Amino acid sequence: MSVNLCIDWGNSSVKAAIFGDNDELLEQRRFTEDNSREGILAMISEYKPVKGILCSVSDKSAAIEPMLKENMRALVVMTNNTPLPIMNAYTSPGTLGVDRVAMAVGVFMANPGMNNLVVCMGTCITYNFIQKNKTFRGGAISPGMNMRLKAMHHFTDRLPDVSPEGDLLLLGYDTETCMRSGTIFGIAAEVDGMISEYAAQYPDFNAVLTGGDAPFFEGKLKSKIFADPNLLMKGLNIILKHNAPHIR
Repeated sequence: MSVNLCIDWGNSSVKAAIFGDNDELLEQRRFTEDNSREGILAMISEYKPVKGILCSVSDKSAAIEPMLKENMRALVVMTNNTPLPIMNAYTSPGTLGVDRVAMAVGVFMANPGMNNLVVCMGTCITYNFIQKNKTFRGGAISPGMNMRLKAMHHFTDRLPDVSPEGDLLLLGYDTETCMRSGTIFGIAAEVDGMISEYAAQYPDFNAVLTGGDAPFFEGKLKSKIFADPNLLMKGLNIILKHNAPHIR
């Protein structure tokens, strides 16, 4: 069986996934930047992938590229010039995170003929819209949950450093619970509002929730939204297969 290795190098962690011949996700592992090289090498040793793709929002990922090229027959290092099975209408492609493109590919291929919005909840919250004419249009970016909490602590003298975990009530009873309420219920209201606006403007609409913080918010949203924690990896595997005939 020929398998593919997909790597998502994010702002806070590195994830690697193995896909089989039938696009089945066989395994996914998460690493820190410090142990990513050893962890990915272990996956390569175990599964012996022939082809791989690296999607990164960090310059630090360049350090593992030689190792990946040495251990696989072909490697796609995803850039804004990587051929895609969709069209990209973003007007500043040089500043577009390749992870957003991968999610757009993943959601469109899973839901063709729909106007799709991917809400990715990570370090930042990104809203990624791909029209049913197969065109990625862009969307929106806002601060993520931890960034909002850290910003309130950093930019004030007296607001504490608050964890997302803990008592959560709409009506906060002290400074910590007020900060948590404003952050978490505020994000939920933002996401619901954005989904509502897109759904009103675009018929045949579908929304998908993904990203590291998605499980935290899945039960707090009022909107009809499908959660897919593996959407980015699925998109990377599709992009890798799209480029496979042209890589050696």
